Amino acid sequence: MAGSILTTPAGLNFQIQPSAERVISAANYITTFNFLNQYLPDTYEKEFERYGNRSVASFLRMVGAELPSASDQIRWAEQGRLHIRYNAVTTAVAGGVVTCTVTDTYAPAPITTAAMRVGATVLIQNNTTGAINKGIVTTVPSAFVFTVAVYEATVTVGATTGGCSVFIYGSEFAKGTSGMSGTLDSEDEFFSNSPIILKDNYTVTGSDMAQVGWVEITSENGATGYLWYLKSQADARQRFDDYLETAMIEAVPAAAGSGAAAAGFKGTEGVFFVVGSRGNVWGGGTPTTLTEWDTIVARLDRQGAIEENVVFVNRGFGFDIDNMLAGLNGYSASGAANAASYGLFDNDVQMALNLGFSGFRRGYDFYKSDWKYLNDPTMRGALATTGASNTNTIGLLVPAGTTSVYDQIMGKNAKRPFLHVRYRASETEDRRYKTWITGSAGGAATSDLDAMQVNFLSERCVCTLGANNFMLFRYGS
Repeated sequence: MAGSILTTPAGLNFQIQPSAERVISAANYITTFNFLNQYLPDTYEKEFERYGNRSVASFLRMVGAELPSASDQIRWAEQGRLHIRYNAVTTAVAGGVVTCTVTDTYAPAPITTAAMRVGATVLIQNNTTGAINKGIVTTVPSAFVFTVAVYEATVTVGATTGGCSVFIYGSEFAKGTSGMSGTLDSEDEFFSNSPIILKDNYTVTGSDMAQVGWVEITSENGATGYLWYLKSQADARQRFDDYLETAMIEAVPAAAGSGAAAAGFKGTEGVFFVVGSRGNVWGGGTPTTLTEWDTIVARLDRQGAIEENVVFVNRGFGFDIDNMLAGLNGYSASGAANAASYGLFDNDVQMALNLGFSGFRRGYDFYKSDWKYLNDPTMRGALATTGASNTNTIGLLVPAGTTSVYDQIMGKNAKRPFLHVRYRASETEDRRYKTWITGSAGGAATSDLDAMQVNFLSERCVCTLGANNFMLFRYGS
């Protein structure tokens, strides 16, 4: 069928003839045409994952566990020290007798009396000069004062103002005397934490649900397939999953008089808060020498002396450990030709050289693991690394294994991972991870809202047992 003349290009004079086949010719060329959009763009149906796996969660799943709890408060008791030592003791010397006044009545809780009894043998050291005397407690005139008769002929510790340390190493009694008076009670320390409620949601209108647009995706957990309007819902769920972990790491309790407390929020004790307040803190950046790691080992010796520990680090900290260990290799100092030979046998140019280390032993076993959360540029990875007041965390040492604590809810001793999450749950209500749909679209019929709303909720807290065995690594103290 002949077509009408639409235009006559310069130098041409013929009618436009449509072709039965998709063949380009001068007879079917149209110079001006816009049927909405004749030439549709090529569209990739698969979403390109330019940021890879965007999730930052997995830390607590690796090192901890999740346990139910029916209460709004979780309480547990941890063992105190078995032996007795005071680090800030004021001394007064009269002849061969030293009067000691205990002044370190602080953390973890103020003490009400010094645990000294007549007949106990003690060692006294001057913290400044290092001088040592040994003696026997002869009187305990008040709660924080006791007198020591020195065994040596000369008292060398001298008179100090809170400058001596004292610890008990035994006892001595004369023949035919009564036994030790009084007893020492166990110094259990009690801790608690309260869960917080986390919420999120995703909403899509009923109108948008009427037009289906498919996108092939790979979710953060590795699942592949096609999604339409629920693509954003999947991201919302993944984001909420991440917040379940990062909230347990970063959360702090609302201080008395704070704005959050005034608004009715209580907060909770996250891992960083607990370790920073009653654990160990390494300030001043990454430890890059064996001398610095020896200081860390000495600190762990004073705590639980856990044999195996995992150090979760950011990228810079991880490289610093690799460089330190590489520098200790015998070949690294013998010239450029051999500088990269550590870690491999029969090394040659065709081999892929592993320049990293997974761990090392220095007094204890330390296993290194990169922590994505500390590297992520939308989370802690973008925080400043300089400044006089910078306390950005760059690593966390976590003891491996479990510990035994007295669970006051269960009423018995229980083995628990050093880090674990407690969530509210009962026979009728499980608040570990709740999700439900509201609205009037997508199959829901719970309200007159012309949309589908996917809701997420969890109520949980993290328990950090034996925080004295953990260590935070920071840029500042």
